[in-house]
Amino acid sequence: MVLFGIPLKSRGLCNRIVPPMPSALAAQSIPTDFPSYLESDGSIMSISSDTMTETPRVEEPLSPRNLRRTLGLFCSGLTVISAADETGPIGFTCQSFASLSLDPALVSFNPARTSTTWPRIRAVGNFCVNVLATNQEEISNAFAKSGADKFAGVHWSPAPSGAPILDGAIAWADCTVWAEYDGGDHTIVAAEIRALGSDATQHPLVFFGGKYGLPGPAGNVSTVTGKER
Repeated sequence: MVLFGIPLKSRGLCNRIVPPMPSALAAQSIPTDFPSYLESDGSIMSISSDTMTETPRVEEPLSPRNLRRTLGLFCSGLTVISAADETGPIGFTCQSFASLSLDPALVSFNPARTSTTWPRIRAVGNFCVNVLATNQEEISNAFAKSGADKFAGVHWSPAPSGAPILDGAIAWADCTVWAEYDGGDHTIVAAEIRALGSDATQHPLVFFGGKYGLPGPAGNVSTVTGKER
């Protein structure tokens, strides 16, 4: 079988059902000297071979240091996972937060197995994900440390579950544990959102390459401290 003049085997599509060619493409010829891609409206977007550059690739040893450095190039935000148990408010900084599902409403995050705070939060069952704002570096640093009074001087209000919503957070989600999975030296937590809120006037705290902010003249390059995440 041939797809747009290209054998399916060369495209790795042998077992896929291929829809008919869109009529908008029938009258268009596809050049063969450079790659072509389809736009959402069916038109062809082409990238000329003379504008493509070859990115140097250097294979590195698969070590924890290289993993951390390489994967740290994925830019993310920062959160504080908070709850309240019989001793008072507790929480920890978490970088590995992501949206997971709209129906049901789920998010995910990955606490380290060495975390001493997550087992306590898991025992409570309810917690709040606080998405930190750009002016909350100190809070991020404080909640990344173990053994300290992380809520000292931190203002907060209770979510519907009673978990702390940190003042100044750009967004928050009140959650319950939905499922947990093995994630190597981390635990993969899927959580169901029960309530949420946001402040659109704020900007997020960005984490890139082990530092806050993006590189460049205007970037903040403060290094994050602490290990509990």
